[in-house]
Amino acid sequence: MKSLLDFLPLIIFYVLYKNTDKTDANHPLLSIFGLSGGVDNNHILVGTLGLILGTTIVYGYLFFSQKFRLEKQQWFVLLMTVVFGGLTLALSDDYYIRLKAVLINLAFALGLAISPLFNKAHQPIIRKLLDPVLKLTAQGWMKLNWAWVGLFTLMASLHAFFAFVFMNGEYWGEFTAFGDIIVMMSFMVGMFFVLRKNFVLDESQIKK
Repeated sequence: MKSLLDFLPLIIFYVLYKNTDKTDANHPLLSIFGLSGGVDNNHILVGTLGLILGTTIVYGYLFFSQKFRLEKQQWFVLLMTVVFGGLTLALSDDYYIRLKAVLINLAFALGLAISPLFNKAHQPIIRKLLDPVLKLTAQGWMKLNWAWVGLFTLMASLHAFFAFVFMNGEYWGEFTAFGDIIVMMSFMVGMFFVLRKNFVLDESQIKK
């Protein structure tokens, strides 16, 4: 449920992005918040405003439903969205919102890579997250951790490619809305196939 909610702001962004004229500097949503539009990037500005509002509402709901707390990565995503989205709207410059996903994915990749350095057992954080459902050797956990590092590095690279290289960002909005989902689901299917013999199926073991 939480994973689905995480993607809701991206859906809101995409709907507004696709249904706003690039040159519509007087879009009602911008006017309501007293924001000035840009020359030819108003579809991104309106989508960004929707992304900020959607993220704030979703994480506000999660804050209350999770007994007045958010996980560290949720705080990070919320902060990055508000800061980089705010800069985009304040300066009418979509460079910052394009950069956001690149930095978020790089930060997750770096966090996973250095996680063994910050606990006494020198275990990767991915083990803490998946230990109840997977049985792996210490070497296996490290390999899995590096696989996740590779995933987030790949997603950062793809976001940078679609935002700043491929056809001058023509399909950046589409990739932002659906790219992470497609790449993540492909990765999960691949991991399930590779690790299918390592899943803990005994319910009593999971409870332990």
